[in-house]
Amino acid sequence: MFLPKCPDSPTPPPAHTHTPIDPAPRRSALPAVSVSTGAVVAVLTGGVVLTALLAAVAVSAISVAVAAVVLRSLLRDHNRR
Repeated sequence: MFLPKCPDSPTPPPAHTHTPIDPAPRRSALPAVSVSTGAVVAVLTGGVVLTALLAAVAVSAISVAVAAVVLRSLLRDHNRR
């Protein structure tokens, strides 16, 4: 009574059969690029060096700007007397 009933015939074939379309033309494969450990180390070292140089330039520019403001205020006070 509670057993499932199986159909007598197998499932009918689908009404629509899939016909493959011509595949897209293959693009030429790009040459394989192998990245060595030395290249990665060189790029990372270059990035660290450039970052340090940029920080040094920024600190130097700020110190020159502060020195210019101090000198200007000293000269202004000196000229008032």
